[in-house]
Amino acid sequence: MSDLMTYVYGVTRADDALADRVAALEGVVGAPVHLVPGGDGLVLVASQVPAEDFREQTLRRRLEDLDWLTEVARAHHGVVEAVAAYTTVLPLRLATVYLDDARAREVLDSGRELFADRLARLSGHVEWGVKVYVDPSAAPETPPAPTEAELSPGRSYLRGRRQQQRVRDTVHEAAQRAASGIEAAGREYATERARHRVQQGTLAEAAGENVVNDAYLVPLESGEAFRAEVARAADGLAGVRIEITGPWAPYSFAMASEETGGDAAGAGP
Repeated sequence: MSDLMTYVYGVTRADDALADRVAALEGVVGAPVHLVPGGDGLVLVASQVPAEDFREQTLRRRLEDLDWLTEVARAHHGVVEAVAAYTTVLPLRLATVYLDDARAREVLDSGRELFADRLARLSGHVEWGVKVYVDPSAAPETPPAPTEAELSPGRSYLRGRRQQQRVRDTVHEAAQRAASGIEAAGREYATERARHRVQQGTLAEAAGENVVNDAYLVPLESGEAFRAEVARAADGLAGVRIEITGPWAPYSFAMASEETGGDAAGAGP
């Protein structure tokens, strides 16, 4: 049994310069990056990792170690972005590993029509991330109602709660209008959209409540127009904030784990 496994970052098409370019990259655990060639000009961008850390049961525990996970994710991202800056790459999910290069090549060849089709769809496209946040505290205060003579503490409390709910409802309605504007920009400029679960808890680092968390696949030449149109979607909407990130390699449009012979938890076949 080998003490090394093959970690795969993505699929791309080979050319004369690609091998030299990836050889200059440093992958997960600092390992050198290499290509695993398959049929029809497709190649896997790969490196070797210690089997003791990436076999299924160990890896599931490792993925709960945020420091370790961050380090792996940073290295994975670095390789994918470097290749994406040079050519179209189909990113595979974090911690996609195979027993060895031969097994990885077997998966590539068995799915080459699907890989080739997906690469063609991604060619000339980048991913833009769009999040919408609502923050009622950022909305302007509504002028107080006409003074009533004297309010009991209970009535005063209820009036305050009703006022807070009105503000919250107004801000959420505004966020819905912003989301509609973003979707319209997507229909005009993007070729695909991926919907992600809104971020909550420790993932929700930004201020406000995340109510939209989408990614759009946009042609390179339309990127800035898409970005500008999305940014305008919240114009004049108090308490609504849009966060736009990108352009990225198309991570959100990567292949599902069942399509790559492994799984997101890194189980090698």
